[in-house]
Amino acid sequence: MITELQQEAIALLKNMIETPSLSREEEGTAQLINDFLESKGVNTHRLENNVYAYNKYYDESKPTILLNSHHDTVKPNAGYTKDPFSAIVEEGKLYGLGSNDAGGCLVSLIATFLYFYDQEDLKYNFVLAATAEEEISGRNGLELTLPHLDEIDFAIVGEPTQMDAAIAEKGLMVLDCVVKGKSGHAAREEGENALYKALKDIQWFKDYEFERVSDALGKMKMSVTVINSGTQHNVVPDTCSFVVDVRVTDAYENLEVVNIIKKHVDCEVTPRSTRLTSSGISIEHSFVQAAISNGAKTYGSPTMSDQALFSGVSVKMGPGKSERSHTADEFIYLSEIEEGIEKYIANLSKICS
Repeated sequence: MITELQQEAIALLKNMIETPSLSREEEGTAQLINDFLESKGVNTHRLENNVYAYNKYYDESKPTILLNSHHDTVKPNAGYTKDPFSAIVEEGKLYGLGSNDAGGCLVSLIATFLYFYDQEDLKYNFVLAATAEEEISGRNGLELTLPHLDEIDFAIVGEPTQMDAAIAEKGLMVLDCVVKGKSGHAAREEGENALYKALKDIQWFKDYEFERVSDALGKMKMSVTVINSGTQHNVVPDTCSFVVDVRVTDAYENLEVVNIIKKHVDCEVTPRSTRLTSSGISIEHSFVQAAISNGAKTYGSPTMSDQALFSGVSVKMGPGKSERSHTADEFIYLSEIEEGIEKYIANLSKICS
């Protein structure tokens, strides 16, 4: 049965690659996934470009495991030498946009869901969610879907980790910062240069270290990534705006971080959102222990995924390699998908059967 599931998963991924699914344009792949599940006798639910389904013998008295990954992709970059929308197999590699991030993970989770779908007397229920807009942290993907799902005990979020277990993940806040000055003629000692005033705060963001350090994720990281000031060469700028990328660990709440920052800088600080929080799971959790017993390593992930939207216990795990994501001529090894399905099933079998 597993061999058949592996073959079907790879065939589904090929079809997904050849159906463009840029973020907010995932109608085609949503329909593909929906039709594939229905062809397997699964009763599906469609919510915009999100597809979700429960196992056949769902029992409200049992805890539920969420299997989630995304089917949207970034735009292909200019470095592609192969057609990003053609599923090309060469030397055991399946090339195509979204093959590694996160198509391979999603089809592996779909195969895993089907493996357990009609099994009776499981200790857990399963809900599968193939969601949209992950690449843009959009609100019409997992965030839209979660309120429609029954209570979740813990979640497996499919992202390429080489089937190791990311037991913690940094959250994200993007801060818009504004410094006010006073305009004047650059040739005279007039005005108050907002750009110069901003330098002090920018230096603080570069140098400041938060007191608490996460055991799993290490230090917090803040990076000034965009700056805008001035209109012409002979006018002292009266405004300087800059953007800060803040990677939050489980040592702090997002709003707590904002309050600390505001105490130390003079600029106006406005977070675009505080909803993308740090997340994770105890290394003692039964699923993590099952994964470790099957050869998985554990680590804290510096990159963010839809795991940040899940307020409960979650782990990030999937076939493929994170470094291939968003690169030209993206690919995943067919053997990685096959191994991913086998390991997902083996890990879950230890806690569900």
